[in-house]
Amino acid sequence: MATRAGRGFDGLRVIAFESRRASDMRRLIEKHGGDPLVVPSMREVPPASNHAALTFATDLDAGGFAIVIFLTGVGARALAAIIEPVMSSERFIAALARTTVVARGPKPTAALREIGLTTVVPVPPPHTWREVLHTVDAMANRVPIGHRRVAVQEYGVSNQDLLAGLRDRGADVTPVTVYEWALPEDTSELGDAVMAIVRQECDVLLFTTSAQVHHMIEIARRLDVVADLRRACASLIVASIGPTTTETLLDYGLPCDLEPSRPNMGLLVLEAASRSPWLKDTKGINLSSAPLRRRAIRA
Repeated sequence: MATRAGRGFDGLRVIAFESRRASDMRRLIEKHGGDPLVVPSMREVPPASNHAALTFATDLDAGGFAIVIFLTGVGARALAAIIEPVMSSERFIAALARTTVVARGPKPTAALREIGLTTVVPVPPPHTWREVLHTVDAMANRVPIGHRRVAVQEYGVSNQDLLAGLRDRGADVTPVTVYEWALPEDTSELGDAVMAIVRQECDVLLFTTSAQVHHMIEIARRLDVVADLRRACASLIVASIGPTTTETLLDYGLPCDLEPSRPNMGLLVLEAASRSPWLKDTKGINLSSAPLRRRAIRA
């Protein structure tokens, strides 16, 4: 266990569910005085078939969409890579340039510019599905979507609120899944982390994406401890990287005690560390001194 250093987390036990950057997350928590348990909660896998993405490319090239909405930078890059064997990047960019392209936040905007697309309609902060719909509404006179096709590049868990909002506006919505998040093949460590939360053997939870919340709840359902998990989280400090993840927590009846000033993993850890002592006092949390039971986490 980390030594109490009188700063930051000051030895608090911190559970994070980071997968791709697990080592970075562990180092950040330790740097700020926490005792980390970083449990990968998901793996990125391609769809069983790329048929939907390839069909999208053909329809895009034929001018079949009024608007294409990109939700993530990783998804934009993945879609370009999937399409490249059947359509050159130049042709793909030209097809996008003939279409109204909406980018949800700076990451998809940057990814699209990397592949050569310079004309993008950005979605303003905090970059949730609501702001996407507001952006579409603001263009309604110039780019109406009633009875027209709108493509949505999805990222793992489908955002049904966004799709429903577009359909309510009369759009013919085409989801384009270019990658998806799955549970780890071995979920035992994730199950151990869920039970550690239920037993209140930790003090702080960090979430950097909605998929982590979905998968934590899925494991809790399998273990039949969802209600216990909710009760336990009410007595812990729960930090979310941004509004979309916060909304997912709240949808499941879980608390969110803080978001960083910007949606950045380093700031999430820094600001959670600096504010945890204050939150502990504000919430009246009696943080447990029981040792955190855990498996050895592979680097």
